[in-house]
Amino acid sequence: MIFDISHRTVYSYSATVAQSHHLIHLAPRDHPRQRVGRHTIIVEPAPASRTDFIDPFGNPASILTIEQDHTEFLIHSRSQIEVSPPEPFDAASTSPWESVAAKLGQGPGPHDLDVVQYLSPSRYVRPSAEIRDYAKPSFPGGRALLQGAIDLNARIHRDFSYDNTATDVSTELSEVLAMRRGVCQDFAHLFIACMRSLGLPARYISGYLLTRPPEGQPKLIGADASHAWLSVWAPETGWVDFDPTNNLIPGEEHITIAYGRDFHDVSPISGVLLGGGDHKVEVAVDVTPV
Repeated sequence: MIFDISHRTVYSYSATVAQSHHLIHLAPRDHPRQRVGRHTIIVEPAPASRTDFIDPFGNPASILTIEQDHTEFLIHSRSQIEVSPPEPFDAASTSPWESVAAKLGQGPGPHDLDVVQYLSPSRYVRPSAEIRDYAKPSFPGGRALLQGAIDLNARIHRDFSYDNTATDVSTELSEVLAMRRGVCQDFAHLFIACMRSLGLPARYISGYLLTRPPEGQPKLIGADASHAWLSVWAPETGWVDFDPTNNLIPGEEHITIAYGRDFHDVSPISGVLLGGGDHKVEVAVDVTPV
């Protein structure tokens, strides 16, 4: 499938911003199932400098410096992306999860170093005994790794309710586990923490999901949103995506922007300001099949 993506973000400030610096992850990345046809970005006020680079996880990123006084900051990313379906896999034929954890625990070997970096705790993903206890029913002794991941995907979807008022980016996973509520970011972080608590690698993915309006109703302009899911690694398959928010194996309708250890590595827009006072933000996302 081919998609046109529009992601428009506007920050409005109660006081003048004299200078600001921003790190952005809004340019989509190529990967084996995804090809970026084109990408443009509009920034107002125009940045005094812009540095484009590839971050340590292989994602396109940019650093912007705004030196003009402003009370509004707009950034509009537009892309055309082609997404292919995932290769089918036999979850039962993947290695027992304990053997994978044991081999990875020995340090770098025949597996890629890129896998090992997704084993460690990160800013928003800190495994605990409580999280390991939640993960264990999906991973009894001898179970194939991806069979366990499929079961965990379904359990998080069943056990947790989507509630965009329950959490924010600072909410600890222990609170999410206690409330049994959250958003896609929380569910991805919880899944990743479960895997890492067992010594298994998992990485966070930011992107978009094609949404469909209720039958008979038009799709509202700007009503789509960013989405988050994750990948699990098995020796036989490489990285396989899971979406616990929807209990899905992501396919052609999941569009990847970036991946890292957790949300902190791939936040769409972050930065520091001189001035600004209070602020509000408005985001409009459109995912349109071509």
